[in-house]
Amino acid sequence: MKKLINFFLILIFLFKFSSLAAYSSDPKNFVYELVSEAIEKLSSTSLSKEEKVQFIEEVALGNVDIKALGLYTLGELRKSSGKQEVKNYQQAFEKYFLKSLTSRLTDYSSSKFEVIEAEQKSSNYTIIKTKILPDDGGPEIKIDWRVYTKNPDKPLIRDLIVEGLSLARTQKEEFASILNSNNNDIKILTKKLEDFANN
Repeated sequence: MKKLINFFLILIFLFKFSSLAAYSSDPKNFVYELVSEAIEKLSSTSLSKEEKVQFIEEVALGNVDIKALGLYTLGELRKSSGKQEVKNYQQAFEKYFLKSLTSRLTDYSSSKFEVIEAEQKSSNYTIIKTKILPDDGGPEIKIDWRVYTKNPDKPLIRDLIVEGLSLARTQKEEFASILNSNNNDIKILTKKLEDFANN
């Protein structure tokens, strides 16, 4: 599950101090506004750790399609499992997601963010190509954002592609490995997520 935590650490960079103000409905501006605001506020000392955790959770719930991400990472098992089992998994996944997201508070205030271009794949998806430039002289990091736009007034983040690696796909493969080792028992995967969230 370490790969998913890496995904969440990137999201921490984005959401750590972001306010709940409405962002642009244009996918390119949405990503730019969200990340720029986060970077601007990373050096804030006016919030306690508990307030930061609450803030991260609220912003993540409002701007990441957690439900779709959870179903995608479950794979084909979401079709063959019972509705209640899938519901239990989704609830555990959301708690796991939020716990992973808030388990570490990393300071990226010394990084610069740049939007390169937007590539509309369909009416429902746009890829926003960006890069992060660390001020410490480290190598730039290229990140493509998969933004879901079925509701044109409310874009949602569904995946990050870091240096060509889809983090959602990587997590799906890791969950598949857990399931394959446990006779495709969704209850075992759900229990592992719950155990992580509760510890």
